[in-house]
Amino acid sequence: MANAVMAIQVLPKADSTKEMLRLVDVAIAEIDASGLSYEVSAFETTVEGDLDDLIKLLHKIQISVTESGAASISNYIKLSYAPEAIF
Repeated sequence: MANAVMAIQVLPKADSTKEMLRLVDVAIAEIDASGLSYEVSAFETTVEGDLDDLIKLLHKIQISVTESGAASISNYIKLSYAPEAIF
């Protein structure tokens, strides 16, 4: 049951725009691999799922992007949670 919606913007520290976009693609691949419902837009990606799964996904994104070469990452996250609601 989806009880949460998260919008995440991933901004990895990179030496070039090309490298930054490559690292953002790593984050999107991690979201895709999660199996959760998501939509990529120009400024952020919106993901629906269980709150626990979304929090685990945040951790996986951080690890995969830094292991792919980012020295650091800034994330801008919006989270809506309703324990009894289905989004």
